[in-house]
Amino acid sequence: MRSKNSDLMKSIVEFINKEYFDNGVTPTMQEIANAFGISKGCVSNYIAEMQEKGLLENNGSCRGIRTKMMEKIQQGVEYLPVVGSIACGTPMLAEQNIETYLPIPTDFLGAGSYFILKAYGESMINAGIDDGDMVIVRKQETAEEGQIIVALIDGETTLKRYYLDEKRKRIRLHPENDGMDDMYFKRVDIQGIAIKVIKDLF
Repeated sequence: MRSKNSDLMKSIVEFINKEYFDNGVTPTMQEIANAFGISKGCVSNYIAEMQEKGLLENNGSCRGIRTKMMEKIQQGVEYLPVVGSIACGTPMLAEQNIETYLPIPTDFLGAGSYFILKAYGESMINAGIDDGDMVIVRKQETAEEGQIIVALIDGETTLKRYYLDEKRKRIRLHPENDGMDDMYFKRVDIQGIAIKVIKDLF
């Protein structure tokens, strides 16, 4: 029985680590129970014993479990939400818009708060942003001319270079694609500015 308990403890730690590194969040007690076909109370007892043994930490919150591997990896790493298609009428970083989380070294980012936007289409190919690329965005509501911004317009996000057109008294969003025209708006909601691109090389 002792050996079985030890094996299950090891399996629970492995499951917690996998869920965290795959999805960016630790599983709840109920999710662990479902995964192993045991009761939530049984999981709670195991977690308490594992905490006593120093195998993990649990702060008591819904997703408050931290394993040794997570603590080691988390030093100097930030998990950024990856935003795909935006559900109409919901905030950009609402849970239903977040596809997954990616670990990014904090030294790679600098100061600020960040998210990752998955680029769609070919409107920014001249800037080196291709369809499917991951664009790291620093959250802010203002931008300087010439910066590439994430703008929210009528519930849709767009990635374009930002300019002010004094003659038209409009904001000009410039696609980095010779076959596309500039877009003009009286107002746009700036969600952030693009700072880096993560892409596959073929």
